[in-house]
Amino acid sequence: MDIYPNAYYNYRKHRKADYYTQKSEVMAQIRDIYHIHNGIDGYRSMTVYLARRGYDYSPLTIHRYMNVELGLCSIVRPKKPGHEHGKPHKIFENKLNQDFTADKVNQKWCTDFTYLFLADHEVRYNCTIIDLHDRSVVASITDRHITSDLAIRTLQKALDSQPAVKGELILHSGQGSQYTSKAFVEFCESVHVTQSMSKAGYPYDNAPMERYFNTWLRK
Repeated sequence: MDIYPNAYYNYRKHRKADYYTQKSEVMAQIRDIYHIHNGIDGYRSMTVYLARRGYDYSPLTIHRYMNVELGLCSIVRPKKPGHEHGKPHKIFENKLNQDFTADKVNQKWCTDFTYLFLADHEVRYNCTIIDLHDRSVVASITDRHITSDLAIRTLQKALDSQPAVKGELILHSGQGSQYTSKAFVEFCESVHVTQSMSKAGYPYDNAPMERYFNTWLRK
């Protein structure tokens, strides 16, 4: 079959144009996912998220697009400084089961700790509580030590700021020793707050707090 040279070169030209159009589209998707997730995705997880959006590419291709052409690298938090874990006084069931919606304010709260590295290499610890109704911060305290007392003071501050709390209030946390301690458990009982806890080593059970801290620490 005879092929005219013009037809062949036009075919090559259009094929190349289609490649660059598709590449531009994929790179726009990479930027979108990267910024939505606050820069925490590497090329492997990015490949998975793109596949969910209908873009099937090899990890090596996504690595080249992200790191070489777009200059986007996964932002990794520094390793947490070590601290001793106390023996849990009591562990509670997960009452949320990843249902992070609330019909009204002061129905479901989430809490967790994060660490702050200062310029002089010292460390501070922050305890924050957010309301799942609108993801607003109810209370936040930063201190030199990560203790059950810090958790108690943060919860007390949250309750003081919301005098109109009525009905059952669920406070969801991880299984850190601060939240499973006798002091914190008894404090929750005294103020009629129902505790709920994530499965050990499963951060997705407290995803709103992970998302909040990721956003906060990037600012």
